[in-house]
Amino acid sequence: MRELECFLVLAEELHFGRTGERLYVSQSRVSQLLRSLEGRIGARLVERTSRRVELTALGSSFLAQLRPAYGMLGDAVDEARAAARCVAGRLRLGFLGSANHRLTAALGLFHARHPQVVTDIVEITMADPFGPLRRGEVDVAVVLLPVEEPDLVVGPCFGEQSWMLAVPAHHPLAARGTLDAEDLADSPLVAAAPPAPDYWRDHQAPPRTPQGRATRRGPAVATLQEGLANAAAGRGSMLLCRPTAEAHARADIAYVPLEGLPLSELATVTVRGADTALLRAFARAVTDSARPWAAAPGAEPAAVPVPNFT
Repeated sequence: MRELECFLVLAEELHFGRTGERLYVSQSRVSQLLRSLEGRIGARLVERTSRRVELTALGSSFLAQLRPAYGMLGDAVDEARAAARCVAGRLRLGFLGSANHRLTAALGLFHARHPQVVTDIVEITMADPFGPLRRGEVDVAVVLLPVEEPDLVVGPCFGEQSWMLAVPAHHPLAARGTLDAEDLADSPLVAAAPPAPDYWRDHQAPPRTPQGRATRRGPAVATLQEGLANAAAGRGSMLLCRPTAEAHARADIAYVPLEGLPLSELATVTVRGADTALLRAFARAVTDSARPWAAAPGAEPAAVPVPNFT
């Protein structure tokens, strides 16, 4: 099963390094798993050169048959596991920024598998991204990386996203098609207020550009809406990941794509030692909801069931 999973991810990524990152293994381990699978089959499934990775004709045929079969196996295992562990109860989920389509897809899959679970969904503030977890107000949080807290554990990620800069609609930068990270030095940056850790605040409002130019720190805000209000009023510009910007379109703010910074990434975070069947089931749903072989090739996406939210 590990060999098959490795092949499916490699067929999607067509890159040994990225495949290893997604599977949390080394690039050499990816090669080893692929060789073992090809040995079982007796033929090459992947052609690898110094410049690119591509499937052989047999690899493409095998992939088309494997995806739906693997998905069915995964569903069967998950259903049996849920029945054995009696996944039920209440899941308290905190999210930062906006509940984008990846999060709602994960919730839809989670509730399709465990309809008896009730989910409470609450927004986490920029000023206190980790406090609700530590105070026991939520069981799992979806927050912006990096997370460098020894008492917290980072779980599945929701994928990398590009940055956008929120500026007033009449701002000179609003007319630009794309901005460079060096442009951040030309406007104060709205930042999260304490008690958010300094390293986490600096990720959203870098104190320096990649080339070392100092930026100016603008208003410190507790919530996303406070940040957007300050940006609209011209008190500073604000960095947002693309999904959050798209979910908060407004006439008085222009969101301009920005290049030159490491990509933004959201991930699930839990308190270290809080390992329950409920949390493991949600983590699996986050991971599985991103898999392209969740539906048969060419099939329309299945309707997402209405989660049992409160």
